[in-house]
Amino acid sequence: MGPLAGRRIVLGVTGGIAAYKAVEVCRRLVDAGAHVAPVMTEGALHFVGRATFDALGSEPVQTSLWDELHPIPHTRLGQGADLVLVCPATARLLSDYRTGRSDDLLTATLLATRAPVVVAPAMHTEMWEQPSVAENVAVLADRGVTMVGPVDGRLAGGDVGAGRMAEPADIVAAAFEALGATDGSEPAGDLAGLTVLVTAGGTREPICPVRFIGNRSSGKQGHALAAEAAVRGAKVQCITTQSASAPDYPGTEVVAVETAAEMASAVLERFPLVDVVLMAAAVADFRPVEVADHKIKKGGGVPEIRLEPTVDILAQLGRTRAGSQVLVGFAAETDDLRQNAAQKLQAKGVDLIVANDVSAPQVGFEHETNAVVLLGIDGGITEVPLCDKREVARVVLDAARDIHQANCEQMDDDGADRASNGDDT
Repeated sequence: MGPLAGRRIVLGVTGGIAAYKAVEVCRRLVDAGAHVAPVMTEGALHFVGRATFDALGSEPVQTSLWDELHPIPHTRLGQGADLVLVCPATARLLSDYRTGRSDDLLTATLLATRAPVVVAPAMHTEMWEQPSVAENVAVLADRGVTMVGPVDGRLAGGDVGAGRMAEPADIVAAAFEALGATDGSEPAGDLAGLTVLVTAGGTREPICPVRFIGNRSSGKQGHALAAEAAVRGAKVQCITTQSASAPDYPGTEVVAVETAAEMASAVLERFPLVDVVLMAAAVADFRPVEVADHKIKKGGGVPEIRLEPTVDILAQLGRTRAGSQVLVGFAAETDDLRQNAAQKLQAKGVDLIVANDVSAPQVGFEHETNAVVLLGIDGGITEVPLCDKREVARVVLDAARDIHQANCEQMDDDGADRASNGDDT
């Protein structure tokens, strides 16, 4: 699948003669396994036809803030991207990005992302050497934008000098580096070396061969967590009731389950060997005591269904975890969000609770977006306003990573203290 499998890259193409080189950049990124979403400015369309990028990219070219199927295309692109790469980047693009001006889809996407940004400038020497351009480049670089080139060489019109866009291979290499990936091997990242277990979806507790007790969970938030962990280098075990839509990235094991008992068995079996557990699934609290072996007919009267509690997976994990393991619980609420989440945080023995109000518009079940609050056992509170579920996944995994690092450091300190005490005696 390639070393960039699962990575989502927005490829911005602006109106410069070097736009033809972006075609090769697009091809190389797709060949490496990346999902490439091409975004072309109006000027770029004068140099390269959109049909070329339609054919080579992973999805159709997008050009407008107004004509796309999604009502807010720039936030969808920006929040969902693992990287935004602009090549070529004209002097106008550099100026607009530096000053926060966004009058087209590409500049709006740049302002709407928290992903790394790589820019490959290209222009004539006189333009590149203008003090205003140099200042824009310096400011963007100070803000963390990666600049690739330009280089000296032959320019449009026969001129020779600085301003030639870097070669596609060098631009793609910069994209690899920005993503923490190495060509030809598994991607690296800030979660490399960790095993992350994620649960996703809503369990189904059968009443009869036809009917079940279930909930509205689609598994989208859990799958976003699994995808984010995978592209950041973790080995991922995704235990899900929605296996058909689960992420299929290198290093990811997808385990299909249906009932709470099946999920408990799969989780508890794997738990001793994982570093981080993200319990995003909506697990049923009760199940029928008896399951009919035939379809319950409507004409037979109202059935009496007796329920019994299911295994409290999260609480059991909280009682048995050891070492530096990190345990993250999720709470879907409809009222008293923080109060209920705080109670769950204390009762379950977890490091972090991610809570959302599923009665709010566009939040939680079945939506592409979510809004959550993170409550830590250390008293920390992080609010994540309405955004793409992949962005929520980034924030949650950042928090889990930091907790794991702190746990490891604490274990090292405790070990050093024990060794010191032993030497003293």
